[in-house]
Amino acid sequence: MNTISEEKLLKYFSISREAHEMAKDNVADKEKGEDFLDMIDRYIRDAQHFYEKNDFVNAFAALNYAHGWLDAGARSGIFDVHDSRLFTVD
Repeated sequence: MNTISEEKLLKYFSISREAHEMAKDNVADKEKGEDFLDMIDRYIRDAQHFYEKNDFVNAFAALNYAHGWLDAGARSGIFDVHDSRLFTVD
């Protein structure tokens, strides 16, 4: 499969944005958290840019990078989150 449906992409936007908000509200390591949140913000903005250009594959890829940063922050304790629906924790 080499396409991403708009429905699937919008679902992942929703999940990533929800996880992003939770991470922002639960930063355990301020210095590292700022760096992580900056990267996450950038990848979500990139995803939005690609989405607006109807480039769903690259939008999906950017969201996956954003979520990778979210998961890395959660797993390393930078974000104090405990939601296995949004993060690979617990």
